[in-house]
Amino acid sequence: MSDIDPGFGVYVHWPFCKAICPYCDFNVHLNTSIDETVWRDALINELAHYGAETHGRTVTSLYFGGGTPSLMQPETIAALINALQKHWAVSENLEITLEVNPTSGERARLRDFQSAGINRVSVGIQSLDDDALKFLGRTHHGADARRTLEAASSIFSRTTFDLIYALPEQSLADWKQALSDTLALAQGHVSLYQLTIESGTPFSKQGQQPADENVAADMFEATQDILATAGMPAYEISNHAQPGDESRHNLTCWRGGDYLGIGPGAHGRLTLDGAVFGTHQIHNPKRWLEKAQTNGHGTAKRRPILSNDRARELIMMGLRLKDGIDRERFNRISAQELETALDAKGLKQLIDGGLMQSSDTTLKASPEGQQRLNAVLAKLLN
Repeated sequence: MSDIDPGFGVYVHWPFCKAICPYCDFNVHLNTSIDETVWRDALINELAHYGAETHGRTVTSLYFGGGTPSLMQPETIAALINALQKHWAVSENLEITLEVNPTSGERARLRDFQSAGINRVSVGIQSLDDDALKFLGRTHHGADARRTLEAASSIFSRTTFDLIYALPEQSLADWKQALSDTLALAQGHVSLYQLTIESGTPFSKQGQQPADENVAADMFEATQDILATAGMPAYEISNHAQPGDESRHNLTCWRGGDYLGIGPGAHGRLTLDGAVFGTHQIHNPKRWLEKAQTNGHGTAKRRPILSNDRARELIMMGLRLKDGIDRERFNRISAQELETALDAKGLKQLIDGGLMQSSDTTLKASPEGQQRLNAVLAKLLN
């Protein structure tokens, strides 16, 4: 693992949705009337800006996220892929992912998305149960999700989908049955997220609460067992895959690799002339668009990531992975030994308590530690 290059990813954010889900705290906006040609050109401008700064890098993944990027026309996606290939070399097995909503309109364009260059789709189904979908504010039905997953699997060799669990009143038996029903449609990768109520979201304002913590913990453990039996063990806290079908783009981020954030509110991490920077694009779509048109990019902030902050980031991201933190890679990237960035007393307590596992080559959270990762990190990074 120590000799694995984490890669260089590009993330393109399309901030528009037809409806805003009440649990969502991403930078999303209702899909009002926009000129897609203008937006396409602005995104191409920003790609060109960062392409000039990172000349010579090889892109290993391109991820279209949002929002709902499948609302873009396939021609827009093709133009962005072509622009990327003008500014960077690309790896032979370049992963190009598009997030897709399971609607009839987007389902009808799956082959066009493939022709545009997409080779992996992530379908945001969240549930197959119509009552759960209504609660989550989704505009599709379970039947739409099934049809979209079946169509996607017939067109793309790599697909994934999202599910949300630990809903209010959802029982462990309910979740086991839902997971069993949905796995019949899986094709090598799934992402499973516990419902969290983020401040400022409609759910937060409504006073909604997820399932009881003990029930959610039981659901998490059952999920690990069911997915491992199905041949898709967890490789990250919320992500499961058959060996070799892990998301290359997300692994780049979790392993501490560089990635560009293109579009309103997108974040990035760049190494330039030996220094590491965090980038943050202007959050407001209208203001981002104006700057991308006039300045060639809509960067709001570029801040240096100092050694200690870089180390904390590597720890927080790396412990999300089942394989944990590779010591040699950590030392190379952060320019310090792993233990120097950790609270020694806290680490010993966590190891003695069975929540952390240490070897000469790796440091990782045990399955029990991953389930309590926030508390683990608080103790490690005191």
